[in-house]
Amino acid sequence: MRQARVERNTKETRIAAEVNLDGSGTYDVATGIGFLDHMLEQFSRHSLIDLTVRAEGDLHIDFHHTTEDTGIAIGQAVKQALGDRAGITRYGAALVPLDEALSRAVVDCSNRPYLIWNVTFTAPKLGEMDTELFREWFQAFAQAAGLTLHMESLYGENSHHIVESLYKGLARALRQAISIDAGAPGSVPSTKGVLSDAN
Repeated sequence: MRQARVERNTKETRIAAEVNLDGSGTYDVATGIGFLDHMLEQFSRHSLIDLTVRAEGDLHIDFHHTTEDTGIAIGQAVKQALGDRAGITRYGAALVPLDEALSRAVVDCSNRPYLIWNVTFTAPKLGEMDTELFREWFQAFAQAAGLTLHMESLYGENSHHIVESLYKGLARALRQAISIDAGAPGSVPSTKGVLSDAN
């Protein structure tokens, strides 16, 4: 089973994240940030990755540390669960609409982390959460999980719709990329023969 649990404790946050890559999209998420919980639930449901997250952070300061560290912890759990990445499809892409908004997500489970973020929001906040923090989450997640990730908002007016389509896009692209390739079971999808931090 491709499962992992990560605990990340700092002076700013205490986070536990657990994933099952071969799940059914069940989730149990509590970060103390309502909108982030909503997005992580969308991510779990549409990726079919079972996700459990418990986070306590310095929310009396702002939401930055909890948002970023949650991305790190979930990313680390995904990386551990992927192991040597043998047998996976490796690449995934998705176009996801939500009403007037359309987002594109493209992922490569290359173990070479990189984020392209071509996203503009129309509002500085969603509820109490700064919209600029979503880039921090995606950056932290991509870095910790070892993903090359291209995220684009192609168009949209409502920031809630834009963000939600981004998380759903990531979910659908990652669902494709981590799926087992029936045509190459057990084979590492690289001419190097390895997808590791050093290659």
